[in-house]
Amino acid sequence: MSDTNQLAQRDDQQQAVSRRDGEAVRPVKVTPAVDVYENKQGITLWADLPGVSKDKLEINVHDGRLSIEAEAVVSMPAALRVQHVEMREPRFARTFTLSPDLDTSKVEAELRDGVLKLTIPRREEAQPRRIEVKTS
Repeated sequence: MSDTNQLAQRDDQQQAVSRRDGEAVRPVKVTPAVDVYENKQGITLWADLPGVSKDKLEINVHDGRLSIEAEAVVSMPAALRVQHVEMREPRFARTFTLSPDLDTSKVEAELRDGVLKLTIPRREEAQPRRIEVKTS
């Protein structure tokens, strides 16, 4: 690795470090791990958001796009003096394009133990239905 690349890498690492010694704290942007399950009723999305509380979580749906933004709060004991921190108070962000078959007016969200569960049902007209066959 060249010296220039090593310096750039070190600069990136230093920008990700937040300190309590008066320097500006730069939140680290993290893409949360997400599992998406689909069935005939709609989709369920599970996003890992460790350290995120309800008041630091924002979920928006606009123009067929679902966006999740959150900030984790990592508490440090008052008596502990931090010498080096590589990631502190990360900001989570993820955006998804939603199918027009989904009813975005009925999104349900639940946050429990650092895991966000979003349930997005299909529109009534987009759900599979059984057609009855008549005989004459």
